[in-house]
Amino acid sequence: MNRNIPGMEKNIGSLLAKAAEKYGDRTVIHFDYDNSEMSYRELNDRVNQFANVLSVNGVKQGDHVGVMLPNCPEFPLCWLALARIGAVMIPVNINYQAHDLEYVLNDGEAGALILHADYLTLFVEIRSKCPQVQTVLQVGQNENHTGDIITDLADKASSSFSGPDPDQDDLINIQYTSGTTGFPKGCMLSHEYWLTLGWTTTHSGFDFNKEVFLSIQPFFYMDPQWQLIATLTSGSTLVLAKQFTASGFIGLVRKHNVTVSLVEAAILIFLQPETPEDGDHKLRFSLIFGFPPNLHEQFEKRFNTTAREAYGMTEIGCGFAVPIEDNHMTGSGSVGKPLPYREFKIVDDDGKDVKPGEIGELLVSGPGIFKGYYNKPEATREVFAGNWFRTGDLFRVDQKGYYYLVGRKKDMVRRSGENISCAEVEKVLGNHPKILAAAVIPVPDVARGEEVKAYLIPNFGETADTIPPEEIVTYGRENLAKFKVPRYIEYRVDFPMTPNMRIQKHKLKEEKEDLRSGSYDAHDRIWRD
Repeated sequence: MNRNIPGMEKNIGSLLAKAAEKYGDRTVIHFDYDNSEMSYRELNDRVNQFANVLSVNGVKQGDHVGVMLPNCPEFPLCWLALARIGAVMIPVNINYQAHDLEYVLNDGEAGALILHADYLTLFVEIRSKCPQVQTVLQVGQNENHTGDIITDLADKASSSFSGPDPDQDDLINIQYTSGTTGFPKGCMLSHEYWLTLGWTTTHSGFDFNKEVFLSIQPFFYMDPQWQLIATLTSGSTLVLAKQFTASGFIGLVRKHNVTVSLVEAAILIFLQPETPEDGDHKLRFSLIFGFPPNLHEQFEKRFNTTAREAYGMTEIGCGFAVPIEDNHMTGSGSVGKPLPYREFKIVDDDGKDVKPGEIGELLVSGPGIFKGYYNKPEATREVFAGNWFRTGDLFRVDQKGYYYLVGRKKDMVRRSGENISCAEVEKVLGNHPKILAAAVIPVPDVARGEEVKAYLIPNFGETADTIPPEEIVTYGRENLAKFKVPRYIEYRVDFPMTPNMRIQKHKLKEEKEDLRSGSYDAHDRIWRD
């Protein structure tokens, strides 16, 4: 029963069936993996075949199934097939090591696993430690391992499927967070979550109808998944990249006549120097995340496209976006205004609403928000205040209703009793024309508790010699409160990144026993060995 959004389907399987009936032979997915494509009708038939294979192999409604695949055609097919059965997918990062895979399969209580042959050896290594995994289906084969190839089995299966009819409240994903800080937690996401996200992103003034949307992240992350649901909702075409590289981004845009894409700020770290051909494409619109304000306008001009900042997280989906017509907000640093069916409030440490302009924690409410962290009731209780989800992000809102992400409550430096937002310092340093990217972490200090350390990637053509640390300190003092200015500065050529292009700060912290070493100490004015 639909309780919230008029016209929204009961479940993902129903959405797919209706889209196949409505859009028929229109291309729904183009796979850069093997340069193949499927129409809406073919996708529906193929999903039914996969659902039949999974059912024959014992997968039933409510079962948890790990899926460890690259961006191949089988990944979305398996996800949609599990949705049709009413089973639950646990997407597995293909970059996991043995202990990561063991943790996720056990924590998520996976009873079955679908994986590519390339990762079978890894699973064999830990299989005895995951006794609950009773069924293993394979995609592809290699010279050492062959088995039940799910694609081959599906070729012989019926393209008609009759089975359960899941409710909106039923789970479809246990989606593990990216794990930039310690072990990930499994977010319980329902059919309603994805349907709401698909509806809000296609009814928010961005006019996604019949677009060509480039999906650049691994499918085990949530972005390609919501992009597929938005595609089915709007009758568009999704181009699923095989493996993303920033240097190849514009090539994919041109190759597939892409009109819409999502771009994260970290992509700018790896982009090649500007060329006269950068604006030669059909990309009309980009959703961007975390762009330094000074680079926002540069990105629009360089690529001759409209870019709008947005904000979201696994737990809530997408929450804010800058309206496409608000050209005056380019470079403002705002993440926009609330999307439909999302309520927000900003509160202080006592849970009281703050005034416009004041900083507090963002709380979110509305249909389809995640149902909590799987098998972690205490962690779930900590992040909910009644029906309100505590994001842990610090926000402010201006008098015109535009929201601004100030920092992460836990991404802080506590220096001499002062709380310093790492994101704020990063944003200020990133505005320096000679700096491409910045990452800020706390460094333990006997006298002050913690000190601020900034890792910097110089802009193209710049080096530590052309932007010496003294210049950074002076710039910081001109643009930051004195206690926020980094004491330690270290130059780098890159950052450790997650596959979805987020800086892994925990790896920066683990690189060396003494985080001061290899840094310029602005207090003592020396380079520390």
